[in-house]
Amino acid sequence: MLFQTDAAASASAAVLRAYADEHLARYRRELAHLVGIDSGSYSPDGVDAVGAWCAARLDAAGFAVESLPTPVVDGRRFGRVVVGRRRGTGTRRILLFAHMDTVFADGTADLRPYRESGGRAFGPGVSDDKGGLLAGIHAADVLDRAGYVGYGELILAFTPDEEVGAPASGGLLRAVGTGVDAALCLECARENGDVVIARKGVADVRFDVSGRAAHAGVEPERGADAAVEAARLLLDAHELAREGEVTVNIGVVAAGDRPNVVPAAARLSGEVRAFGAGSLEQTLRALERRANAPTVAGVVTAFRTEALCPPLEPTATATLFTAARDVAAELGFSLGGAATGGVSDANFVAALGVPVLDGLGPIGGDDHSPAEWLDLASVPERVALLAGLVVRIAEG
Repeated sequence: MLFQTDAAASASAAVLRAYADEHLARYRRELAHLVGIDSGSYSPDGVDAVGAWCAARLDAAGFAVESLPTPVVDGRRFGRVVVGRRRGTGTRRILLFAHMDTVFADGTADLRPYRESGGRAFGPGVSDDKGGLLAGIHAADVLDRAGYVGYGELILAFTPDEEVGAPASGGLLRAVGTGVDAALCLECARENGDVVIARKGVADVRFDVSGRAAHAGVEPERGADAAVEAARLLLDAHELAREGEVTVNIGVVAAGDRPNVVPAAARLSGEVRAFGAGSLEQTLRALERRANAPTVAGVVTAFRTEALCPPLEPTATATLFTAARDVAAELGFSLGGAATGGVSDANFVAALGVPVLDGLGPIGGDDHSPAEWLDLASVPERVALLAGLVVRIAEG
């Protein structure tokens, strides 16, 4: 059995699952309420409405709650970060974190209100990440119901801007995560039930190509064609991709403004993704070297990395994944692990050197689309898994 100490005797797997089952009706009501609030990343008032609800809910559950303002970024205001802390009798500090923002515009909650059909819940953000956010709160409820306080500190943190790369909340989340013994990310599980054991890192990159304009008909030889150089750069950049490890995508290509003028300027914007920090750095350096070796005479290219998110590597997740599989077995199901090219706040927390496991919310799918869904039958199982994993970590 996983839970053998006196401190954890009241928190057996069977007990945690039973309490999680009892909480399902309340979970569904609260999920409907949260999905009914528009909270796009660029709608700070909506995000803060979700945050105010979370703060009140955590306060009622005995957490000391902070609502932390985020800085203005490039003239844009974002929502606040909500952090709840509850002290226990043990020594280990455990962070559960999720995001409150969605990718959907204001008005979507009215156009596509929360509904349930065929054992699934539907609505904007139902899986990504309001279902996961609620799973964290309910896991804390289940631990409280079981009378388990063997952790040193249980921390729940909810961020306002994960869907756009956490430009405002990243520093605050890193501050909260510094020094914790383990961190559990509440993004929802994959469609097959897998948790997430690896995520690619991503770097946004830009090439600014400078050439020389000339009349395309009278004296084209006097020009230095930035568009030709940009086209060759694009093809060379894509050659750096390595199947299964590195992807390179140049998503924006712009050059010139008149068909009868040799283009004097061009711009390429894109991203590089890689599962390993070394592979990501190696690819960025290769792009820089290529930028510094023009193929068109008279052309100069400036290369820069505009944003960088480190990868979530399996070395950061391995220990917690083993523990989660053990807890799942005790609960009566098997647990797989998946690697994904998408990033989450878990990438930033893992970069602190903290053991992290991702995808610990309920099972869901079709994120970022009108078909987004959450498997309601998976909720008690995943809430009990979360609660059991907290016990496992706290008990060492």
